[in-house]
Amino acid sequence: MRSTAFGVLAVLFGGFLAVAPLPAHHSFSAEYDAKKAVELKGIVTKVEWMNPHVYFYLDVKDDGGNIVNWAMEMGPPNGLERSGWTRNTMKVGDEVIVEGTLAKDGAKQANARSVTMASTGKKLGAASSERANPNN
Repeated sequence: MRSTAFGVLAVLFGGFLAVAPLPAHHSFSAEYDAKKAVELKGIVTKVEWMNPHVYFYLDVKDDGGNIVNWAMEMGPPNGLERSGWTRNTMKVGDEVIVEGTLAKDGAKQANARSVTMASTGKKLGAASSERANPNN
């Protein structure tokens, strides 16, 4: 009886896992326009070092002198580590220059291709999923 109850619970739990929603992972071209390059300079306000993508947030002055917070997407932590990053490379308060690609929906979001640390001039790749050829 005990093994039958365990078997029923295992099947129910397995069924629950099979229908539980999973976070979607979209392709670069679904979110970003490869023909819309952007370069932003600003102060880091937050860093989220986690899978599947590292995000950081940047306060940038717009043309009117207003501060606008941008979300910047990079690749996964292991891809960044292969490019020379550590969890502590970029901290809140650091000034950075980001080269990237704008979001298709007009949001203040971009996919970072590279990040230059203003204090040292060190430029690091951002493990972007953008292809080298913007027509792809």
